[in-house]
Amino acid sequence: MKKLLTKILPLAYGQYFNLYSLFTPQKAAHKAFNLFCTVRGGKVKPQQADFLEKSKNGIEQVANHQLQSYHWPGEKETVLLVHGWESNTFRWRNLIKKLQEADFNIIAFDAPSHGHSSGKLLYVPLYEEALHHIVKKHNPKYLIGHSVGGMTLLYNEYKNPNPEVDKMVVIGAPSEFYELMNHYQDLLKFSNRFMDILDQYILNRFGFKIHEFSTSKFAKSNTKKGLLFHDKLDIVAPYHASEQVHANWKGSKLVTTEGLGHSMHQEEVNNEIISFLEA
Repeated sequence: MKKLLTKILPLAYGQYFNLYSLFTPQKAAHKAFNLFCTVRGGKVKPQQADFLEKSKNGIEQVANHQLQSYHWPGEKETVLLVHGWESNTFRWRNLIKKLQEADFNIIAFDAPSHGHSSGKLLYVPLYEEALHHIVKKHNPKYLIGHSVGGMTLLYNEYKNPNPEVDKMVVIGAPSEFYELMNHYQDLLKFSNRFMDILDQYILNRFGFKIHEFSTSKFAKSNTKKGLLFHDKLDIVAPYHASEQVHANWKGSKLVTTEGLGHSMHQEEVNNEIISFLEA
Protein backbone atom coordinates (compact mmCIF):
# COMPACT_ATOMS: atom_id res chain seq x y z
CA MET A 1 0.00 0.00 0.00
CA LYS A 2 2.83 2.39 0.91
CA LYS A 3 4.59 1.71 -2.40
CA LEU A 4 1.35 2.32 -4.27
CA LEU A 5 0.83 5.67 -2.52
CA THR A 6 4.43 6.64 -3.30
CA LYS A 7 3.66 6.18 -6.99
CA ILE A 8 0.18 7.71 -7.00
CA LEU A 9 0.78 10.87 -4.93
CA PRO A 10 3.33 12.50 -7.30
CA LEU A 11 1.01 11.86 -10.24
CA ALA A 12 -1.91 13.37 -8.33
CA TYR A 13 0.19 16.46 -7.52
CA GLY A 14 1.17 16.79 -11.17
CA GLN A 15 -2.38 16.57 -12.47
CA TYR A 16 -3.49 19.07 -9.82
CA PHE A 17 -0.92 21.64 -10.96
CA ASN A 18 -1.54 21.01 -14.65
CA LEU A 19 -5.24 21.67 -14.12
CA TYR A 20 -4.80 24.52 -11.60
CA SER A 21 -2.54 26.37 -14.05
CA LEU A 22 -5.38 26.59 -16.59
CA PHE A 23 -7.20 28.98 -14.25
CA THR A 24 -4.52 30.76 -12.19
CA PRO A 25 -1.12 30.05 -13.78
CA GLN A 26 1.00 32.26 -11.53
CA LYS A 27 -0.51 30.93 -8.31
CA ALA A 28 -0.03 27.39 -9.58
CA ALA A 29 3.62 28.13 -10.43
CA HIS A 30 4.19 29.70 -7.01
CA LYS A 31 2.77 26.67 -5.23
CA ALA A 32 4.74 24.24 -7.41
CA PHE A 33 7.97 26.15 -6.80
CA ASN A 34 7.36 26.12 -3.04
CA LEU A 35 6.71 22.38 -3.16
CA PHE A 36 10.03 21.91 -4.98
CA CYS A 37 11.83 24.00 -2.32
CA THR A 38 10.19 22.48 0.76
CA VAL A 39 12.76 21.07 3.20
CA ARG A 40 11.66 17.83 4.87
CA GLY A 41 14.86 16.89 6.67
CA GLY A 42 18.07 18.32 8.02
CA LYS A 43 16.95 19.47 11.45
CA VAL A 44 19.34 18.68 14.29
CA LYS A 45 18.98 15.12 15.60
CA PRO A 46 19.53 14.25 19.28
CA GLN A 47 22.85 12.53 18.54
CA GLN A 48 24.07 15.68 16.72
CA ALA A 49 23.04 18.24 19.34
CA ASP A 50 25.99 17.99 21.72
CA PHE A 51 28.61 18.49 18.99
CA LEU A 52 26.84 21.59 17.65
CA GLU A 53 25.78 23.08 20.99
CA LYS A 54 29.37 23.52 22.15
CA SER A 55 30.25 25.74 19.18
CA LYS A 56 27.19 27.93 18.68
CA ASN A 57 28.22 31.44 17.68
CA GLY A 58 25.05 33.49 17.68
CA ILE A 59 22.10 34.06 15.37
CA GLU A 60 22.37 35.89 12.05
CA GLN A 61 19.31 37.75 10.72
CA VAL A 62 19.17 37.29 6.95
CA ALA A 63 16.21 37.55 4.54
CA ASN A 64 13.64 37.16 7.33
CA HIS A 65 15.43 34.05 8.59
CA GLN A 66 17.30 33.41 11.82
CA LEU A 67 20.46 31.52 10.91
CA GLN A 68 22.47 29.63 13.50
CA SER A 69 26.21 30.12 13.10
CA TYR A 70 29.11 28.15 14.63
CA HIS A 71 32.75 28.83 15.41
CA TRP A 72 35.76 26.63 16.13
CA PRO A 73 38.62 29.08 16.78
CA GLY A 74 42.10 28.64 15.33
CA GLU A 75 45.19 30.73 14.65
CA LYS A 76 45.39 30.21 10.89
CA GLU A 77 43.19 31.43 8.04
CA THR A 78 39.39 31.39 8.27
CA VAL A 79 37.56 28.53 6.53
CA LEU A 80 33.80 28.74 5.88
CA LEU A 81 31.82 25.50 5.58
CA VAL A 82 28.55 25.37 3.58
CA HIS A 83 26.47 22.17 3.83
CA GLY A 84 24.03 20.65 1.36
CA TRP A 85 20.31 19.91 1.01
CA GLU A 86 18.51 18.43 4.04
CA SER A 87 21.73 18.42 6.04
CA ASN A 88 23.25 20.73 8.66
CA THR A 89 26.62 21.77 10.08
CA PHE A 90 27.05 18.39 11.81
CA ARG A 91 27.85 16.85 8.41
CA TRP A 92 31.27 18.55 8.62
CA ARG A 93 32.29 16.87 11.89
CA ASN A 94 35.10 14.76 10.36
CA LEU A 95 36.54 17.64 8.35
CA ILE A 96 36.22 20.00 11.32
CA LYS A 97 38.45 17.67 13.35
CA LYS A 98 41.09 17.77 10.60
CA LEU A 99 40.82 21.56 10.27
CA GLN A 100 41.21 21.95 14.04
CA GLU A 101 44.31 19.75 14.04
CA ALA A 102 45.73 22.06 11.36
CA ASP A 103 44.75 25.10 13.50
CA PHE A 104 42.42 26.76 10.98
CA ASN A 105 39.79 29.23 12.18
CA ILE A 106 36.46 27.57 11.28
CA ILE A 107 33.08 29.21 10.64
CA ALA A 108 29.90 27.39 9.64
CA PHE A 109 26.16 28.02 9.62
CA ASP A 110 22.92 26.11 9.17
CA ALA A 111 21.18 27.03 5.92
CA PRO A 112 17.68 28.51 6.01
CA SER A 113 15.21 25.78 7.07
CA HIS A 114 18.04 23.46 8.16
CA GLY A 115 19.67 22.57 11.46
CA HIS A 116 18.87 25.17 14.12
CA SER A 117 17.95 27.84 11.53
CA SER A 118 14.39 28.97 10.86
CA GLY A 119 12.18 28.43 7.83
CA LYS A 120 10.51 25.80 5.67
CA LEU A 121 11.98 26.45 2.21
CA LEU A 122 15.41 26.60 0.60
CA TYR A 123 16.46 27.60 -2.92
CA VAL A 124 19.87 28.66 -4.20
CA PRO A 125 19.19 32.43 -4.47
CA LEU A 126 18.09 32.43 -0.80
CA TYR A 127 21.11 30.34 0.20
CA GLU A 128 23.34 32.72 -1.77
CA GLU A 129 21.92 35.68 0.15
CA ALA A 130 22.70 33.94 3.44
CA LEU A 131 26.17 32.94 2.28
CA HIS A 132 26.98 36.44 1.05
CA HIS A 133 26.05 37.85 4.47
CA ILE A 134 28.28 35.37 6.30
CA VAL A 135 31.19 35.95 3.92
CA LYS A 136 31.01 39.72 4.39
CA LYS A 137 30.89 39.34 8.16
CA HIS A 138 33.67 36.78 8.66
CA ASN A 139 35.90 37.43 5.63
CA PRO A 140 37.01 33.82 5.05
CA LYS A 141 40.01 33.03 2.88
CA TYR A 142 38.79 29.54 2.05
CA LEU A 143 35.29 28.27 1.18
CA ILE A 144 34.15 24.63 1.24
CA GLY A 145 30.71 23.54 0.03
CA HIS A 146 28.96 20.21 -0.38
CA SER A 147 26.20 19.44 -2.92
CA VAL A 148 23.75 22.37 -3.09
CA GLY A 149 26.14 24.21 -0.78
CA GLY A 150 28.84 23.85 -3.43
CA MET A 151 26.42 24.99 -6.11
CA THR A 152 25.71 28.06 -3.97
CA LEU A 153 29.42 28.82 -3.56
CA LEU A 154 29.87 28.95 -7.32
CA TYR A 155 26.77 31.11 -7.81
CA ASN A 156 27.85 33.50 -5.06
CA GLU A 157 31.32 33.89 -6.55
CA TYR A 158 29.73 34.66 -9.94
CA LYS A 159 27.27 37.14 -8.46
CA ASN A 160 29.51 38.68 -5.77
CA PRO A 161 33.18 38.17 -6.69
CA ASN A 162 35.21 38.44 -3.49
CA PRO A 163 38.92 39.32 -3.82
CA GLU A 164 39.57 38.17 -0.24
CA VAL A 165 38.66 34.55 -1.02
CA ASP A 166 41.67 32.61 -2.28
CA LYS A 167 40.54 28.98 -2.59
CA MET A 168 37.28 27.08 -3.00
CA VAL A 169 36.47 23.40 -2.50
CA VAL A 170 33.29 22.03 -4.10
CA ILE A 171 32.17 18.48 -3.24
CA GLY A 172 29.56 16.48 -5.17
CA ALA A 173 27.65 19.51 -6.44
CA PRO A 174 25.03 19.65 -9.21
CA SER A 175 25.59 22.30 -11.87
CA GLU A 176 22.58 22.66 -14.18
CA PHE A 177 19.28 23.88 -12.75
CA TYR A 178 17.39 22.53 -15.76
CA GLU A 179 18.50 18.98 -14.86
CA LEU A 180 16.94 19.35 -11.42
CA MET A 181 13.75 20.74 -12.92
CA ASN A 182 13.62 18.04 -15.59
CA HIS A 183 13.69 15.45 -12.80
CA TYR A 184 10.92 17.36 -11.00
CA GLN A 185 8.82 17.39 -14.17
CA ASP A 186 9.40 13.70 -14.79
CA LEU A 187 8.49 12.80 -11.21
CA LEU A 188 5.22 14.75 -11.14
CA LYS A 189 4.42 14.50 -14.86
CA PHE A 190 4.06 18.24 -15.35
CA SER A 191 2.94 19.21 -18.84
CA ASN A 192 5.36 21.17 -21.04
CA ARG A 193 2.84 24.00 -20.95
CA PHE A 194 3.05 24.16 -17.15
CA MET A 195 6.85 24.03 -17.26
CA ASP A 196 6.79 27.09 -19.51
CA ILE A 197 4.64 28.85 -16.91
CA LEU A 198 7.04 27.81 -14.16
CA ASP A 199 9.99 29.02 -16.23
CA GLN A 200 8.36 32.45 -16.62
CA TYR A 201 7.61 32.56 -12.88
CA ILE A 202 11.28 31.91 -12.08
CA LEU A 203 12.38 34.58 -14.57
CA ASN A 204 10.02 37.15 -13.04
CA ARG A 205 11.10 36.32 -9.50
CA PHE A 206 14.84 35.79 -9.84
CA GLY A 207 15.87 37.35 -13.14
CA PHE A 208 16.99 34.17 -14.88
CA LYS A 209 15.31 31.34 -16.77
CA ILE A 210 15.74 27.70 -15.82
CA HIS A 211 18.33 26.96 -18.53
CA GLU A 212 20.27 30.13 -17.72
CA PHE A 213 21.21 29.02 -14.19
CA SER A 214 24.35 26.98 -14.75
CA THR A 215 27.34 26.89 -12.42
CA SER A 216 29.41 25.43 -15.27
CA LYS A 217 28.78 28.71 -17.11
CA PHE A 218 29.31 30.76 -13.95
CA ALA A 219 32.70 29.05 -13.50
CA LYS A 220 34.06 30.73 -16.64
CA SER A 221 34.64 33.96 -14.69
CA ASN A 222 35.94 32.27 -11.52
CA THR A 223 39.54 33.30 -10.81
CA LYS A 224 39.97 31.38 -7.53
CA LYS A 225 42.01 28.24 -7.04
CA GLY A 226 39.52 25.39 -7.00
CA LEU A 227 39.36 21.78 -5.89
CA LEU A 228 36.41 19.68 -7.10
CA PHE A 229 35.50 16.25 -5.75
CA HIS A 230 32.94 14.01 -7.40
CA ASP A 231 32.24 10.30 -7.33
CA LYS A 232 31.49 8.61 -10.64
CA LEU A 233 28.74 6.56 -8.97
CA ASP A 234 27.06 9.52 -7.25
CA ILE A 235 23.29 8.92 -7.54
CA VAL A 236 22.32 12.33 -6.12
CA ALA A 237 24.33 14.74 -8.26
CA PRO A 238 25.62 13.53 -11.64
CA TYR A 239 29.38 13.22 -12.09
CA HIS A 240 29.27 15.14 -15.37
CA ALA A 241 28.28 18.25 -13.38
CA SER A 242 31.78 18.59 -11.95
CA GLU A 243 33.32 17.66 -15.29
CA GLN A 244 31.51 20.59 -16.89
CA VAL A 245 32.45 23.00 -14.11
CA HIS A 246 36.09 21.88 -14.23
CA ALA A 247 36.22 22.36 -18.01
CA ASN A 248 35.27 26.03 -17.59
CA TRP A 249 37.11 26.81 -14.33
CA LYS A 250 40.70 27.51 -15.32
CA GLY A 251 42.11 27.36 -11.81
CA SER A 252 40.42 24.11 -10.79
CA LYS A 253 41.50 20.53 -10.21
CA LEU A 254 38.98 17.68 -10.42
CA VAL A 255 39.44 14.68 -8.11
CA THR A 256 37.42 11.73 -9.38
CA THR A 257 36.49 8.90 -7.01
CA GLU A 258 34.53 5.70 -7.45
CA GLY A 259 32.48 4.16 -4.66
CA LEU A 260 32.78 6.94 -2.06
CA GLY A 261 29.18 8.05 -2.59
CA HIS A 262 27.65 11.51 -2.43
CA SER A 263 28.51 12.61 1.11
CA MET A 264 32.30 12.06 0.97
CA HIS A 265 33.13 12.06 4.67
CA GLN A 266 36.12 9.78 4.09
CA GLU A 267 39.52 10.55 5.60
CA GLU A 268 41.25 10.46 2.21
CA VAL A 269 38.96 13.27 0.98
CA ASN A 270 39.47 15.38 4.10
CA ASN A 271 43.26 14.89 3.99
CA GLU A 272 43.35 16.11 0.40
CA ILE A 273 41.29 19.18 1.35
CA ILE A 274 43.76 20.04 4.12
CA SER A 275 46.71 19.60 1.74
CA PHE A 276 45.03 21.88 -0.82
CA LEU A 277 44.39 24.61 1.78
CA GLU A 278 47.93 24.44 3.16
CA ALA A 279 49.69 24.36 -0.22
